[in-house]
Amino acid sequence: MAEETIRLQKYLAERGVASRRKAEELIAAGRVTVDGRIARLGAAVDPRRATVAVDGQRVERQRGRPVVIMLHKPRGVVTTMEDRHAKRSVAELVAGQPERLFPVGRLDKDSEGLLLMTNDGALANALTHPSRHVAKLYRVTIRGGVTDEQMDRLSLGIELDGQPTLPLALRALEASPGRTVLEFTLREGRNRQIRRMCEALGLEVARLKRTAFGPLKLGMLPAGEWRELTGEELRRLREACQ
Repeated sequence: MAEETIRLQKYLAERGVASRRKAEELIAAGRVTVDGRIARLGAAVDPRRATVAVDGQRVERQRGRPVVIMLHKPRGVVTTMEDRHAKRSVAELVAGQPERLFPVGRLDKDSEGLLLMTNDGALANALTHPSRHVAKLYRVTIRGGVTDEQMDRLSLGIELDGQPTLPLALRALEASPGRTVLEFTLREGRNRQIRRMCEALGLEVARLKRTAFGPLKLGMLPAGEWRELTGEELRRLREACQ
């Protein structure tokens, strides 16, 4: 590939269209064209000359300032900017934001808590890249008890999709006959990872809440509300993914 060209999914991410993974999905679905022709995964473009469009709308260079917000995603809300079948999506919660934002990673519909959204594709890719291992903290309520053996297996990692999960930090916050509250610290982001790990060990997750992402804590931000990161928070976040 020539030095002046870049991967199409990177081009889309850097212009704030979507995260790199979502951009790959758009390309695979045939929704992206380059110079009027439907693009394929793996395509490269010259950012100085190519005319790129998504769903027929031309993609321009990112003109707005880089924005990163923290959203407290409630349960029942889908982490997507476009889902015609979803009753509620995070797009509705940030409708007042003038910049075009997309989620950094995901929280499944039944989970809640801290979700970052941005128009900075490079930062989003750095935060979610498997090699960076940016820590994320979760408060997980389990119905019933959790044995020491189950705690050890969760901590050391179990096999999902044919690959072992990375070891994780795990501690019990509360324990009663009807429930156990655990705190997970993950440094990877597989699809529904905590729920699937618990299900594999016969544990039922009643509630899952992300309380921190790297150096950022959700704090007292109300469910459904969002705020823009401060300059200091943004600086520490960028340091966390270097």
